Amino acid sequence: MPFSYTIKDQDALHFVTFTVHQWADVFTRKVYIQILLDSINYCQKNKGLKVYAWVIMSNHCHFILSSDKVPLVDIIRDFKKFTAKKIVEKIRENEGERRKRWLLWLFDKKGQIWFWEEGYHGIEIFSQKFLASKIKYIHSNPVKAGIVEKEEEYLNSSCGEFYGIRKSKIILADY
Repeated sequence: MPFSYTIKDQDALHFVTFTVHQWADVFTRKVYIQILLDSINYCQKNKGLKVYAWVIMSNHCHFILSSDKVPLVDIIRDFKKFTAKKIVEKIRENEGERRKRWLLWLFDKKGQIWFWEEGYHGIEIFSQKFLASKIKYIHSNPVKAGIVEKEEEYLNSSCGEFYGIRKSKIILADY
């Protein structure tokens, strides 16, 4: 069984990464990205989730998160479970999804949904310097992937708000 990160300090900021099973490029479609965004917004409004920086790439996403209400580990568990079901359901009903058969096969594990890789990569943020390095890492992901030349150009990220160019699609907390 792979190593599974455990959040020890539920009140601390954490850098987390969620990876789609087999690194499948699901978040190339706006409809699936919107499910993630809506779910994060729900968790913010109803569970006390705070988001400090984020990026959604084609097959994984990075966040800097904390919570002041529900334990962060519970929010992450519920978020991953809900989004997995919702995205697979949307793939099933999406008549325009050319990869439907393959994706549904890929995300099926003996009749159960296996959308996200098991666990999540997470690191507790222990200093302002470390926080700044993780924010830089998050925002430079699309540049390193060759999607954009400038990090602030990428729309599925908090970077535009950091640069004062546009509002983030997810409400950002102050740190």
